[in-house]
Amino acid sequence: MKRLKIIHNHINNKSCNANTGGTKIETEFIAGHLGSHRSATTLTNPGAFNEMVKSVIPPLTHDKHKGQAGRVATIGGSRDYTGAPYFAAMSALRLGCDLTQVFCTRDASPVIKSYSPELIVHPFLDGETAVEDISTGLPKFHSVVIGPGLGRDTSILQNVKGVIIKCRELDIPLVIDADGVFLLCQEPDIIKDYKKAILTPNVVEFKHLYNKVMGGDPNPLEPVNDVMILARSLGNVTIVRKGENDIIADGENVLVCCGEGSPRRCGGQGDILAGTMGTFHYWSHKKYSSEEPDKHQMLLTYGPNICAAYGACLLTRRCGKQAFARIGRQMTTSEMMQELPKAFVYLFE
Repeated sequence: MKRLKIIHNHINNKSCNANTGGTKIETEFIAGHLGSHRSATTLTNPGAFNEMVKSVIPPLTHDKHKGQAGRVATIGGSRDYTGAPYFAAMSALRLGCDLTQVFCTRDASPVIKSYSPELIVHPFLDGETAVEDISTGLPKFHSVVIGPGLGRDTSILQNVKGVIIKCRELDIPLVIDADGVFLLCQEPDIIKDYKKAILTPNVVEFKHLYNKVMGGDPNPLEPVNDVMILARSLGNVTIVRKGENDIIADGENVLVCCGEGSPRRCGGQGDILAGTMGTFHYWSHKKYSSEEPDKHQMLLTYGPNICAAYGACLLTRRCGKQAFARIGRQMTTSEMMQELPKAFVYLFE
């Protein structure tokens, strides 16, 4: 049977079998016997996956112009959910993309604009010509984040379906989160076989998507196996099943991010993850597809999607850890986002 590599990243997290001081543990599994049935375990080079992420981060030089470090769009934001697209778009910007724009409903637009002058906000998402209006600007974006604050209005979801189809035509890297995943639970074929897509379901969303695609519930005893099977069944899209440990799989490889985070589970943390993943998604694909001869070996082996997903997962966890250490139980996502610059320096500089 085909052998699949499963990488567990351990960074001082007791849930990952004690403090390993940043050492990575590489485990081979046999397809069909993933999860608790290991065939071999070997220690890999400590820090290798952090170096992979570092290798795609563009250097800051004085000869760059606006937009070269990334233009990221966020599709989401509705009457009841205005914070989520703000957190996603601002996190993408704070990580290091140059421009970020939000495409939301008309009633959400003035609210989101009021949160920050940094954001460009378009009130197109619930219009009769939403797909056309949004599609006109899509070619200039390097990645698109879909789902934060989207809501479940049927007409809006149909507009988002049209936007996803257009992004596929334009070969734009996608991150699909929250109610974007809900849409895929209804129509998974929308994203099937699109290898530049990263889906970020939580445990409950993953269960619904797995049930829709596979016709049954996932096995709680073998989550790694289930994420791998679902990713492969969807045509090797990348799936990040969020949880105590984030399981990242593309149908060929798995990377389990066990970086220590926060025990505080306030809303909005997934929006930081989605936004930073949007920026990392562009950086990873740009480096991976470049003609530069010095690509990191891990990037060549595991690909740009896993690199982007891992970088965002680790960074979000670090933000949570720092914010919780500073504030404790009263921590909110706003405090997490304030930690992003220090967390980035700690991990990647």
